[in-house]
Amino acid sequence: MKIAILGTRGIPNNYGGFEQFAEIFAVFLAKHNQDVYVYNSHNHIFQEKLFKRVNIIHQYDPEYKIGTLGQFIYDLNCILDSRKRNFDIILQLGYTSSSIWSFLLPKKAIIITNMDGLEWKRTKYSKITQKFLQFAEKMAVNNSHHLIADSLGIKKYLEEKYKQESSYIAYGAEPFTTQNEDILLQYNVLKYNYNLIIARFEPENNIEVILNGIAKSEDNKVTMVIGNNDNDFGNYLKKKFCNHQNIRFTGGIYDKEHLDNLRYFCNLYFHGHSVGGTNPSLLEAMAAKALIVAHNNEFNRAILQENAFYFSNASDIKNLIETIKRGDYEQIVHDNFDTIIKEFNWNKINESYFRLFEKSLQ
Repeated sequence: MKIAILGTRGIPNNYGGFEQFAEIFAVFLAKHNQDVYVYNSHNHIFQEKLFKRVNIIHQYDPEYKIGTLGQFIYDLNCILDSRKRNFDIILQLGYTSSSIWSFLLPKKAIIITNMDGLEWKRTKYSKITQKFLQFAEKMAVNNSHHLIADSLGIKKYLEEKYKQESSYIAYGAEPFTTQNEDILLQYNVLKYNYNLIIARFEPENNIEVILNGIAKSEDNKVTMVIGNNDNDFGNYLKKKFCNHQNIRFTGGIYDKEHLDNLRYFCNLYFHGHSVGGTNPSLLEAMAAKALIVAHNNEFNRAILQENAFYFSNASDIKNLIETIKRGDYEQIVHDNFDTIIKEFNWNKINESYFRLFEKSLQ
């Protein structure tokens, strides 16, 4: 099969979840003797034409100059290039900035789209932008041969709204088994004596709700808040909680070994994501044997089931942080780890995509 992967900033990953998946799956395809191509931004840190037998196609990406509009131009450039290459399958990861160009996709290729989460529900977007994202979602559904939902909630949503079947294929995570407690010294925290939040600073990730509960609590454990906070919402939160010495805004941390150890040795891991899809950071917390306190919604419950504590408001956070201790819930932690190995391992995810590709060409 001659396969293209569109919709990411490129591989090797130095950005996010779709890039991580694109890297893992593309290398898997190449090892199975498929002819695979991944589109990269022209200014990606990796400038070679081959990465572990995966062909890299660089296309001009003006996002660094003009912001979000640049994503639309980059996707257009990738799609126009794909028309020249006789791909059998084009895998689109997301649709936000590509679906308006879907009429330009090559007619002979099978178009498979991972629908990501419910992007139009993100509160950071204006009403006009949310309307556009709903339109883009509809375009992606109508112009794809096959849809992929990375959560059962998204699968149900696509069936109910569009009467469209989709293939449920989740995201994956690598089980974390090599602990190094010395890493905690760099962050001035002690084993099981700090709590952790890792998230983008966006309202729908419920960071403010979690911090409100922590601020009301009589528990004085340090809470590390990891993520790039250099935006309006991040500045607002830093100002609001500046007098709470046990709340530490660390900024972004991108060393996976450090992140995995911080997850493993924390007392509680707060996961506030509320907008659709299987969130990679949740799976990574499960894979690192963190004890998870998650926002109470169908997407998180579908993954964690009974192996987590759930919150809906700041009072829930206050009560949970004052009563739960990491060491008392080893079975929950191990059950989540087993779920990663059985359900969310990368080999299973790769095989599921591969089987779908083969079936789509029959």
